[in-house]
Amino acid sequence: MPFEFKKLEIPDVILIKPKVFEDERGFFMETYKKPDFEKAGIKGEFVQDNHSKSKYGVLRGLHFQREPYAQAKIVRCIRGVIYDVAVDLRKNSPTFGKYVGVILSEYNKYMLYIPRGFAHGFVVLSDVAEVVYKVDNVYAPDHEGGLIWNDPDVGIKWPIEDPIVSEKDRKWPTLRELIEKGELF
Repeated sequence: MPFEFKKLEIPDVILIKPKVFEDERGFFMETYKKPDFEKAGIKGEFVQDNHSKSKYGVLRGLHFQREPYAQAKIVRCIRGVIYDVAVDLRKNSPTFGKYVGVILSEYNKYMLYIPRGFAHGFVVLSDVAEVVYKVDNVYAPDHEGGLIWNDPDVGIKWPIEDPIVSEKDRKWPTLRELIEKGELF
């Protein structure tokens, strides 16, 4: 199989390690193969691809889409290095409010599957990083939501201090505020 699928501390979040064929010319790898992903429990029809470029220290997130536009994602870093994070916002989940974080890079070529019901974000650890990701639902601006990146109740241990955060991302609510507003999955 061209992929190794590893369930993380939150078992629905899956680290995907592709088989990479390298030689003096460069490398080749498959990045998505529906039958293999479905066997690993990653089901759904991916309908949109996104691509971002950011400089060192930029933190994007933590974002999610509300129903009926919730999104599962397959994230990979094709240039540079990022610390990628998924926070469980599924109110009936045993891992509600917990997070997992992994290094994704152009070097390890790992990917991260994040199911619906999670907030997602990353911080750039290299001079520049480019991130591409597949989603299983289209982006709908009116259904966009977020969780503040430094929520003390979630306690994400970001690997840098003082990240560069957009004005919009600095205004997201805390997990407690999302609970109070009933904006969970």
